[in-house]
Amino acid sequence: MIGRDRRLTPFNGCVAAEHLRGAVDAATFVVPDRAKVCAPVADLWREPGGVRDRQILFGDQVDAFEERAGFAFVQSIKDGYVGYVPQGCLGPVGADPTHWVAVQSSHAYPEPDMKVPEAYVLPFCAHVTVVSHLPGFFETDGGLYIPKPHLRPVGKRFKDPVTAAQLLFGAPYLWGGNTSAGVDCSGLVQLAWHAAGRDCPADSDMQETLGEDVEPNAQMQRGDLLFWRGHVALAVDDATLIHANVHHMAVAYEPAEKAIRRIEAQGDGPVIGHRRYGIGA
Repeated sequence: MIGRDRRLTPFNGCVAAEHLRGAVDAATFVVPDRAKVCAPVADLWREPGGVRDRQILFGDQVDAFEERAGFAFVQSIKDGYVGYVPQGCLGPVGADPTHWVAVQSSHAYPEPDMKVPEAYVLPFCAHVTVVSHLPGFFETDGGLYIPKPHLRPVGKRFKDPVTAAQLLFGAPYLWGGNTSAGVDCSGLVQLAWHAAGRDCPADSDMQETLGEDVEPNAQMQRGDLLFWRGHVALAVDDATLIHANVHHMAVAYEPAEKAIRRIEAQGDGPVIGHRRYGIGA
């Protein structure tokens, strides 16, 4: 496994993806089954019930390689991340999604009535399949009803990832989180990019490949990314960042110069990267 990133390699010491035959030493090589996340949010764990690496959202698809003791070993289709989710969080793929949640979060109701108790909360960037239109609600293929103002067609995305990130202002910090109920620095960037219809890897070191490198000491532009070891922040303008960070324990705005000084003073070093993926790109 020399040179392979365990986060992106579907191999757990026993089972490996068929395409890795000859590259890793596994007892079994399998062609995965495609499945869909049917829980509002599923923690993606490094080991069953262990450390949360990331979260995957309602409607996300995965390749499932193995089920063991109630957990499925999977690879997320949207970003290639590998880990374990509770088997009960997965279901059949079904029809293609037609809409996505374009607000901080939404409620899915068992009836087209906002006064009845909700079935569950759907996070920002969750995907659903709409089968009918009612006054005020969309009906999904799962027989639930979502307020129309909360959904957009899958082809209608934010033009600006910064605007998407700003929707999560104030969301609490959560290691490995990918929702407005809790998000970390790279989770915020990934949500913002996905909301703008752009592919985005899951962790900050992977995100250093986004866009193009910017010359040292260049002025920031809206949408630029600044990187530290283990941290990433998004430029709102030439002087302001928005980022999920432990200092504020939330998604917060911070003057860029202040953040750069603070992060270095706390022992996490200087900025190591400045990337630009233009707003209009």
